[in-house]
Amino acid sequence: MEIFQYAFMQKAFVVGIMLAVIIPCIGIVVVLKRLSMIGDALSHTSLAGIAAGLIMGVNPVLGAILLCIIAAFGIEFIRKKIPKYSEMSIAIIMSAGIGLAGVLSGFVKNTANFNSFLFGSIVAISDFEMYLVAGISFFVLLAFIFLYKELFYVSMDERSARLAGIPVNTVNFIFTILTAITVSIAARTVGALIVSSLMVVPVACGMQFGKSYKQTVIYSIISAVIFTVVGLFVSYYRELKPGGTIVLVGVMTLLFIILTKRIMGKSLS
Repeated sequence: MEIFQYAFMQKAFVVGIMLAVIIPCIGIVVVLKRLSMIGDALSHTSLAGIAAGLIMGVNPVLGAILLCIIAAFGIEFIRKKIPKYSEMSIAIIMSAGIGLAGVLSGFVKNTANFNSFLFGSIVAISDFEMYLVAGISFFVLLAFIFLYKELFYVSMDERSARLAGIPVNTVNFIFTILTAITVSIAARTVGALIVSSLMVVPVACGMQFGKSYKQTVIYSIISAVIFTVVGLFVSYYRELKPGGTIVLVGVMTLLFIILTKRIMGKSLS
């Protein structure tokens, strides 16, 4: 096929599929913990890290990872201080991230490079970034499999998890790092402004079919892979932005599933 004759599209498919596997793994826990907007907070904060990297002349992805980790721990810290209003932690960190990104972006000389991170450029990633995504994807997937049971209990009820003898603080610490680095590399490929959609939409689709936690994870990953592959094909042949196209494919699929289930439910009743 013509699309696979180009090296940049080959890398785009490899990176896209790797991210499509790990993002729902993080997304399912985030959704169950009622922190769906954490992706927005971290992705906006990653822009500040990207700007800092461009200013200092280092790889902006590394700057995004560092600042996202700091922001993720900031969210966790504030969430524990005000547990009754834990969602405020996301708003506070997001506001700080947007403000810092706005200030630092004024010092970036190559604004075109910075703007490419807003909606992503999966077809323009370098070999270093591809290897970085591969390494991080392997690490995140391995950690998710190893902490599968612990993450399930913590996402459902932290208090019950403590009573069951699960080291909740350690699990939350590891998961915070996993979330930060996943959002950072996804922001580079699909875009900082839409990365949170990829954390939530495939999980929402998986919940439409999954009857258990395990099934929901599997269906979420399958959905994300399908959205990525279809989105890359459509974006290539229609000359559209890949990141936005992938998300739109996912949203339209979710709406189709919901409407189909409702129509079938009415017909059966």
